[in-house]
Amino acid sequence: MMYRLVPLLFIVCCSAYCSVASADSRPNIVIIMADDLGYGDVSCYGATKIHTPNIDALAAEGMMFTDAHAAASVCSPSRYGLMTGRSPWRLHRKGNGYKLEPGRMTLASLASEHGYQSAAVGKWHLGYGRNWEAPLSPGPLEAGFNYHFGVPTNHNDKYRAFVRNHDFVGLKPGAKLKVVKGQQFPSGLLEPRVEDQVDTRLTSEAIGFIRRNAEQPFFLYFTPCAPHTHVTPAAPFRGTSQAGMLGDYIQELDHHVGEIVDVLDELKIADNTLLIFTSDNGNSPKDFKGTQNTILNLQVDSHDIREKFKTAKEDARKMGHYTNGPWQDGKGKPYEGGHRIPFIARWPGQVTPDSMSNQLVILTDIMATMAEIWDAKLPDNAGEDSFSILPAMTGAEPKGPVREIGFVQGDTKDDAIAIRADKWKLIESKGENGKKHELFDLTEDRGENNNLASQNPEVIERISAALAKARADGRTRPLP
Repeated sequence: MMYRLVPLLFIVCCSAYCSVASADSRPNIVIIMADDLGYGDVSCYGATKIHTPNIDALAAEGMMFTDAHAAASVCSPSRYGLMTGRSPWRLHRKGNGYKLEPGRMTLASLASEHGYQSAAVGKWHLGYGRNWEAPLSPGPLEAGFNYHFGVPTNHNDKYRAFVRNHDFVGLKPGAKLKVVKGQQFPSGLLEPRVEDQVDTRLTSEAIGFIRRNAEQPFFLYFTPCAPHTHVTPAAPFRGTSQAGMLGDYIQELDHHVGEIVDVLDELKIADNTLLIFTSDNGNSPKDFKGTQNTILNLQVDSHDIREKFKTAKEDARKMGHYTNGPWQDGKGKPYEGGHRIPFIARWPGQVTPDSMSNQLVILTDIMATMAEIWDAKLPDNAGEDSFSILPAMTGAEPKGPVREIGFVQGDTKDDAIAIRADKWKLIESKGENGKKHELFDLTEDRGENNNLASQNPEVIERISAALAKARADGRTRPLP
């Protein structure tokens, strides 16, 4: 059976007025991936209570994709998919225990082959090895990056420190970081991480990397923590949105995106930089209860933040904000709200300004896209589920859709897979008596309220066969 199903409708609202071949063959590449930013959290995707002028400007100067999806609806597997071009459901590992296999090609190692300096700044969430009292390894450096600065796991992690390359930052002389049960802050730190300054610090590190490498090709993988719990906007942003602390936090994120854009402009390298803005998965509509007893370490204590961070998402919803836009549910779920995400590409002279595409795109597709920019062929054992979106981005007339079927890991336990084929969305999950199927026609039912499985057994059979073939082949990207 072939993977090609009913062709996807697509729009490429741009003209091929220039070719990639005429551009610098080694443009800088900046990927900004927010943490738990929903489809409806950005103005250009429909937010009305939150204003994101800098992200909106990227869309005005580039291309906005309306049918882009994370590789999974939760953090670690989604990041694995982006970094490797391989669907994370192939690993069949429960929860967030996704690690990069030794020797597997990553975006960073691919960039290194083409002479790039690279940095992973922000949330990594793909592991640092088992022994955290020793140098933190394997981590981003072992995955091909030249520099790393970030948080150990999440914004709400128990370590409350930063990591630089292989080491925790800010330890007391001779001390090791230790998490002590019943103790709010780990021992060994000179000062715990300041919650309302995390993305400010991360942005500063990202800008520093850009400045140090402005004279050579670079790849920056910048993954700020906002708007993941804890919802802790810096003081200047509190009270600035109409969606409470969550909206304020997203508006701070937008400010940091603007700072990255500004330094590219200042250094006069924006025209030779492909900048992609996206998210690792949809936002959670509910507040996380597990860390609400945390004592926040704040630079500025104002606007009742110590209480309001606990109900930030509930408050935003009461104010009329829909974090995942029109899509059902959110993070950790196989429905559209869990994995349909903002995705914007800006590349002056290559991507037509103020253009839009409804091509089906998965974050795994970035690897093949980068390879095509460099006119490189991926090895057979890399980017197995990656399809280049470069023709869609640059306005070249594609022969057909970028991909005619897409697979997304749909939940936190690896028990559900969401499959897109043309207008159809099939969710295959584990039921009480074997497989459970939900089938939706997204052209008529974008809220996924009307399960059409019983009326369309032939559609389920066809899409399920494609999934079985993808599993058996170990890939969806055709071999040369």
